[in-house]
Amino acid sequence: MEKFVETPQVKELCKITDVMYRKGWDERNGGNISWIMDEEVVKPFIQDMPEGRNVELNFNAKELANSYLLVTGSGKYFRNIIEDPQDSLGLIQISEDGRSYTILWGFANGAIATSELPTHLMNHIQRLKVDDNHRLIMHCHTTHTIAMTFSHMLDEKEFTKTLWKMCTECLVVFPEGIGIIPWVVPGTEAIGKLTAEKMKDVRTVLWPHHGIFGAGSDIDETFGLIETIEKAAEVYTLVQAQGGVKQEISDENLSDLAEGFGVVPRDGYLEVD
Repeated sequence: MEKFVETPQVKELCKITDVMYRKGWDERNGGNISWIMDEEVVKPFIQDMPEGRNVELNFNAKELANSYLLVTGSGKYFRNIIEDPQDSLGLIQISEDGRSYTILWGFANGAIATSELPTHLMNHIQRLKVDDNHRLIMHCHTTHTIAMTFSHMLDEKEFTKTLWKMCTECLVVFPEGIGIIPWVVPGTEAIGKLTAEKMKDVRTVLWPHHGIFGAGSDIDETFGLIETIEKAAEVYTLVQAQGGVKQEISDENLSDLAEGFGVVPRDGYLEVD
């Protein structure tokens, strides 16, 4: 399995975690990613697979039984991944009964998967129920989005519309809006369940005063979704610093935009005649 480090998937994950660190979204060991690997990606390496370490899960992931995931490690710094991916990343396989996982590659120095793995697994399960193409979960501490959770009312409709009105592309990128849960201790079953409930309808969930949790079919889609939300939050921050909104993108403008790009805004969010 040593050659697994040379796969495009590992190289892509190394690249994006470095970008996220340099953007300031993943300080210290903040943030985590899990990526469901299609079997054809892993299959060429399985014949050389040594006996892997087994780690118990405190969540029953039976719905993902035998699935392979490329995951960031617990306590690992994103800034180090690009230099030593085998230390900070791991390829794991969920057991048949969903009660544990086996480390097939990586986590070379005794590490295990992110402490948020149960939350990731809950949300992979949920997103796969509504999107067959779903593969990736990404959590990071996007600076301006976190700031907004202190200064903006935490109402999903109002928060979504504020973001939609900050950048013209936003409605096109996330027409379903965003989810928001209450503040919850991270790494707990509670935060996973609350997030998964929101993931029935949206691909991004804000964890107030903490960060953002996003889902998608691949790295580009998921990162692009989070990047767009964070850009809108940054524009909001600049607008507030400049004295607040003097003119805006109207609900009518947003309705025209949706029609022009063939997207359907979240029902009840736009007030148009």
